[in-house]
This record gives sequence, structure tokens and C-alpha cells, in this order.
Amino acid sequence: MVDGEHPVVIVTGGTAGIGRAAVREFAARGYDVAVLARGTDGLDAAVADVEKEGRRGLAVPTDVADAAAVDGAARRVEAELGPIAVWVNNAFTGSITFFEDLAPDEFRRITEVTYLGFVNGTRAALRHMVPRGQGVIIQVGSALAFRGLPLQAAYSGAKHAIVGFTEAVRTELRYRRSPVRLCEVHLPGVNTPQFDEVLHRGVAHQPRPVAPVYQPEVAARAIAEVARRPRRSTWVGASTVATILANRMAPWLLDRYLARTAVPGQEDPAHDPPSSRTNTWQPPAGDLGAHGEFDDEAHAHSPQAWLTRHRAVALVGGLALAAGAGAAALRVPAPRRPFASRGSVRRRSRRGW
Repeated sequence: MVDGEHPVVIVTGGTAGIGRAAVREFAARGYDVAVLARGTDGLDAAVADVEKEGRRGLAVPTDVADAAAVDGAARRVEAELGPIAVWVNNAFTGSITFFEDLAPDEFRRITEVTYLGFVNGTRAALRHMVPRGQGVIIQVGSALAFRGLPLQAAYSGAKHAIVGFTEAVRTELRYRRSPVRLCEVHLPGVNTPQFDEVLHRGVAHQPRPVAPVYQPEVAARAIAEVARRPRRSTWVGASTVATILANRMAPWLLDRYLARTAVPGQEDPAHDPPSSRTNTWQPPAGDLGAHGEFDDEAHAHSPQAWLTRHRAVALVGGLALAAGAGAAALRVPAPRRPFASRGSVRRRSRRGW
């Protein structure tokens, strides 16, 4: 992180959902926050959230699929707020649609925003961070970066691509002995407004996140912690861990399971009628905020994420439990051998026992 009392962070897609929660979390931790997104209503509201915390906010209207626009946004942030300490690549768009129902230009647009937006953000961040020899770039990923999900072919492909791209660039930085850190934070289903804005076609009901669902603040805390203590890759939520590990061990079995459960698991008749809006081509009107429609089932905390952030505490606790179990075992008296007569002992001795 760049030294200074109030470091500067850029959050792309910071007007809604996980990005909006991250903007609030960073501001609460003392950062000055620049928000890159397309919608002016959401930009103004996100900057207001930052200013409520007494920090400086900057709204920069940007389509992250436009490399020149992202580069210009980075220069503006450096000029108006100061050196960029942390860059969070989060902006995306997606679909809940069978692949064959997704038009080529729609697939291309999802890929350009969700994948190339991360590429453009990483390039712009490195141009400023590498010469200074410090900085943290965080790629907001997903369990879908390791296991593709039906109805989300374009998004899953983009998230997979981000992992490969990030591994390559991270290795280049290591080769050049650059201290700039390139990190990944992979998330589970999150209760965000995207399910009212996502492109959907060929599904009967309102789109929804795959259960179990977490609140966006869970993701935001994990992202902010990685900015403070950079790690190569962080998995958030027990479901993320289970999905990634299951796909490594038995992908064929997960194919069958998801074929039965994942399509209906991304539809929610209780929230019908489905929204007719989509943010694929145009930003949504108004301020969407951080939360979606699933507050009633969303988890506000993740024990797995807490243990990941506090590994030392978890290790000490585990060692303490192990020591206690060992001490208890030592206090249990050993079973006494049954009494044997002298004659039986002599007989065993003669037989060589």
C-alpha cells in the first residue's frame, strides 16, 4: 500500500452490489475512494456514501470495456486524489440465459466488460504502481472462475479467463521483482441488485443467486482485508470452497449435480414477475444500492471467511484444542492387566513369551 494517512482506492463497478459495499467499507476504513461506473445516479450516491465517512470521493463516469477511458480515469484520479494505493476490478455484466439463446453481440459485450474490463483496469493500475514500486490490485472473482454454471456461459468464461490472465501477469511481476501485489478474491452467491438488471431470456421466473446467499458486506470485508494484507487468492464462503474442491476431485459428478439443480436454482417464482430491465448496453437509472431482493435469506457473516482472515487465531485455537485433548488423554488411567498367578508367569517364561 502507498504510504500516507489516507490512501486512495479505485473501485470499478462501485455504484451497486459488491462494488457499492466495497466503496462504503473502504471509506469507513479511512480511504479516499474513486468510483468508476457508467450510471451518474449511482456514481453520485456512492460518492455521497464516501463523504458521509468524512473522506474524499470522486465519481468518474467510465465504461471499463473502453481501455482509453479507463486509462484516462486513472490519470484523473491520480491528479485529483493522489497516488492510487489499491485498485479493485469489480465491474461486470452477465446473463441468466441458455448459451444458444444469447446473441453473439451480447456474448461479446459480457466478455468485454467482465473480462477485458479487468484487463484494462489492471493495465491502467500497473502504469502508475510499477514505477512507484508499490500498490495492490484486487480481482473480484467467483466460484464460477473454477466451475462453470449453466445459464452463465459468458460470465463463467470471462471469470475463468481472469484467473489465467492474473496468473500470467502476477508471474511477470515476480520475474521483474516488482513489489506490486496482484490478488484474487473469489465469492459465492451474493444478494445484489444485479438479478433485477441481468439479461435473461428463456427462463420462466425472476433470476436469483445460487444458494446459499451472502450479503455484499461479507464480500466487501474480504476485499478490504486483502487490500490491507495482500494474499494471492482468497476464497469466501463455505460454498465457494466446496464448489472449487468438488470440481477438482470429481468434475463429472458435479456436472450431474448441477444439471439437476442449477437451472431451477437460479430462478425464484416468489419474486415474480421477472424484471424487464437489463444493464448490458445502458447503465440502470437511479441508485440501486448494495442489496438485492434476498435479504430474508442472505447471510451477514461467513465463518469460513473469518477463519481465513484470522488464520493465526484459528491455528492457536486448534493447537489449544489439540493440547487439551492430549492432556485429557494423559489423565485417563491405563487399564489394569488382569491378575496372573506366579505359576502362569513361570509357564509363559518357559515358553519364551
